Amino acid sequence: MYSPQKSFRSFRELAWVRFTAVAAVLLLFGWIRLPIESRLTAEYREAFFHGAKLNLSLRQQIGQMSFLAALGGFRALVADGLWIEAHMDWTRTEWGKMLFLFNNVTALQPRNVMFWDMSAWHMAYNASAYAIQDTSQPRLALRLKHQHEYFIIGKDLLERGIANNPDRYKLYESLANILRDKLQDHCAAAVQYAAAAKFSDSPEYEKRFAAYELSYCPGHEREAYDELLRIYRLGEHEWLPTLLSRLKYLQETLNIPENQRIKIPENQLAPHH
Repeated sequence: MYSPQKSFRSFRELAWVRFTAVAAVLLLFGWIRLPIESRLTAEYREAFFHGAKLNLSLRQQIGQMSFLAALGGFRALVADGLWIEAHMDWTRTEWGKMLFLFNNVTALQPRNVMFWDMSAWHMAYNASAYAIQDTSQPRLALRLKHQHEYFIIGKDLLERGIANNPDRYKLYESLANILRDKLQDHCAAAVQYAAAAKFSDSPEYEKRFAAYELSYCPGHEREAYDELLRIYRLGEHEWLPTLLSRLKYLQETLNIPENQRIKIPENQLAPHH
């Protein structure tokens, strides 16, 4: 005779058996990988890798099965799944949930520069733009407050990303962009562009951007002028409108003698210089 209670008990027992089997496979795989992981961890530590923190807090956040998968050596797979989920939340403008997922993704894959960079971009640019245009909040002061909070979140993500990837120029550049474009902190932006410029694989424009930002930093006008003049003397390929405009401004600000000034035609200057 059919018994719903017995059927439910059987289903529950079967589900538990399956769960136990999956967990055992994942843990076995993790045990096999342990010597390899130990060697890689040592190598990554030498390269500033801080490692994914597979602790109770992370387990509570990503769920037991995902945590077991990460523990079993599938951290990249779990991180990719969470990243896709975050992308879906982007289409629904669920910024709080996105940040929650971003923190988990970067915890699982701290050496993936793209995760840090894109997470910061979503917060500092997309979420902040949504906050300032949020029609559900009638008070401009609160919209500005929320916008600024997202700027700071983006900055924090990049600073944590740099702590895990101090050997990659990209995150220094992205942090400098936020400091320049969103927080108008030109002195700090100059420091970050200069840090990015020190890497052999960084683009040449990093040095120009560092000098541009320094030219807006009170008390550093002479230092900025000397650097911009050095770049100018590299040749005509460096004579970009912004560089010429900042040079002209600093020549006037520093009262450079006329016979030492570079003659810069107005039609070569950047708009609104």
